[in-house]
Amino acid sequence: MKLAEALNLRADIVKRINQLNLRLQCNALVQEGERPAEAPEGLLKELDELVVQQEELISRINLTNAKTTSEGKTLTEMIAHKDCLRTKISVMRSFLGEASRTASRAMRSEIKIYSTVNVSALRKQVDALEKDFRETDVKIQALNWSTDLL
Repeated sequence: MKLAEALNLRADIVKRINQLNLRLQCNALVQEGERPAEAPEGLLKELDELVVQQEELISRINLTNAKTTSEGKTLTEMIAHKDCLRTKISVMRSFLGEASRTASRAMRSEIKIYSTVNVSALRKQVDALEKDFRETDVKIQALNWSTDLL
């Protein structure tokens, strides 16, 4: 199995666990004399099986990510870099949105509002970060589809 397939399977397991959670909540209580729509025991058994599968997959994925290298970096390092870029880009976009706002003045005597930074220069920096993000993501995806799961 390729790493990408394992990642897809892990995502599927997470969805199934979330669905089981909802089903368990819906079948936790019944009125006296009534039966639940689904037997909680069966749902709990299915949950146990999925959690065991999830744990094995996560371990194998993490091991594979730690041992797979490209251009001197492990896949784990590349994923961390991508995640940190995503965070920085998000913060920078929000900041630039605020820094770009204009305040309208009805009268000349009202206070002028100015940006505290060079918005144009920072947008270029964000563009470079976004390019790095995309390139890193492409490398990660290529490795995911070419690497066998350990």
